[in-house]
Amino acid sequence: MSRVRIPPQLRSEVGGAREVPAHGGTVRELLDDLMDRFPSLRPQLVEDDDIAPFVNVYLEGEDVRTLDGLDTSVDHGSTVILLPAMAGGL
Repeated sequence: MSRVRIPPQLRSEVGGAREVPAHGGTVRELLDDLMDRFPSLRPQLVEDDDIAPFVNVYLEGEDVRTLDGLDTSVDHGSTVILLPAMAGGL
């Protein structure tokens, strides 16, 4: 089992949890497990069967887009961080 860290703006979708356990051997499987249990996360995390362009997913601190994307292998006990992009400025 791995851990998925949930950012503040998505915590209401997972009952307020800062971190949620998830199962999967790849980022795709792990996110599918998470989104199966919390369906309201799906439109906020994926688009056209890929990571939504406004979401960053990190595995042990490394952006999975620089690895194998959704097909990146996830070791048991790993930490995945979801980080939706923030907009703003003057």
